[in-house]
Amino acid sequence: MQTSLPFAGRHALVTGAARGIGAAVARMLAEQGAKVSLLGRNAEALEAVRTTLPGGPHLSVSADISSPEAVEAAFAKARKALGPLSILVNNAGQAKSAPFARTSHELWQQMLQVNLTGTFLCTQAALPDMLEAGTGRIVNIASTSGLKGYAYVTAYTAAKHGVIGLTRSLALELARKGVTVNAVCPGYTDTDILRESIANVVAKTGRTEEEAMADFTANNPQGRVIQPEEVADAVRWLCGDAAASITGQAIPVAGGEVM
Repeated sequence: MQTSLPFAGRHALVTGAARGIGAAVARMLAEQGAKVSLLGRNAEALEAVRTTLPGGPHLSVSADISSPEAVEAAFAKARKALGPLSILVNNAGQAKSAPFARTSHELWQQMLQVNLTGTFLCTQAALPDMLEAGTGRIVNIASTSGLKGYAYVTAYTAAKHGVIGLTRSLALELARKGVTVNAVCPGYTDTDILRESIANVVAKTGRTEEEAMADFTANNPQGRVIQPEEVADAVRWLCGDAAASITGQAIPVAGGEVM
């Protein structure tokens, strides 16, 4: 006898879904039966991912998550197409490095707007549906940099610490309302952001890609980078019914880097 998929009938919205972790999360949720709205800046890339997802219907929506008006319009479009939201995965983010003395106000604001304010705005937009239903799952993709410090990424690290603080506070606020709020904290993951960082190190230092990669894997006791599907599987579990008592947690997916 065939059992129904665990997320059948649920509407999940994933930000930053055009590549990397976001695309892996969208695919895994779709495989579990969810209707998925993919949100990001690059409409063409989002649509390319959407066409590969199993099941459906699914939707791609282009928006700047740091803009309250853009977020409101995007969520209204998603809700009209696929119904009330049951799952929100705040994955969109950017990581830029600079020594603290050379961290401009513009860079500082950019890291806060995309990584922290975007999470705030999208969560506010999704929450009314979940409160009305009396159930919901919010998963914020933070980073191990939200649990510890890293040199030369002060702005990014501060923003990700903020995401974890938001996660913990909101989880307490919603604890009796059927809505869980958790963070998944990947270590260095095999995504375009990591590849761009390696290219930046090679360009600035003249080191080889292999030497640069060795630096990025040095803090991982397993000596490797994390795969996007590993992060997506942690998200899948947190969104499931069996994780109803898991809330306010910041779960590293980092090979033992943070314990």
